Amino acid sequence: MRLLPVGEGALLVELGSGEEAGALHAELLRRRAEGTLPPVREIVPAARTVLLDGVEEPDRLADELPRWSVPPLAPGSGAVTEIPVRYDGPDLAEVAALWKVSAADVAAVHSAAEFRVAFCGFAPGFAYLTGLGEEFAVPRRVTPRTAVPAGSVALAGTYTGVYPRSSPGGWQLIGTTEAVLWDSAREPAALLSPGARVRFVPCAGAGR
Repeated sequence: MRLLPVGEGALLVELGSGEEAGALHAELLRRRAEGTLPPVREIVPAARTVLLDGVEEPDRLADELPRWSVPPLAPGSGAVTEIPVRYDGPDLAEVAALWKVSAADVAAVHSAAEFRVAFCGFAPGFAYLTGLGEEFAVPRRVTPRTAVPAGSVALAGTYTGVYPRSSPGGWQLIGTTEAVLWDSAREPAALLSPGARVRFVPCAGAGR
């Protein structure tokens, strides 16, 4: 664990892995809910860091954090957000070749996994989902697309993501969904938030 001051009232905590960052994020939320965490305005996880913003006593928290006993990230609890998907993406065949399986098997593997939102970023409503093992990691495209359609279900490395709006992108596209990932008129606007559990549910004909 490495702690870096950010301005006068924020701390950036660097961890050794995404799993450690997720575990610390969960522990921070638990302690805040219990009222045992010093006042912090925002807790923002990323791939291997957690940003604590609006910290009233950053020096005190920086002194305490390394002495915490942070349990490993436990299986998620609470409701699972289900996202309907048609496995019809233009990169489905390429992913199947990388995995050495059929397109139908890609759909089966992906929809059988339970995902967790590790962190959000890139665009409003875009969540980085973990849940596939290292054996299913895929590279980003050599040449990114100038426009990826909204609702595209995509893979990059071991992450799964859903593009909330049309934007450039280099992830491998394996499917599409009509789920609305970001709606500014909705409360909360983002469908997915860090720590949330997610499953992809194949629509009729998916993977054919």
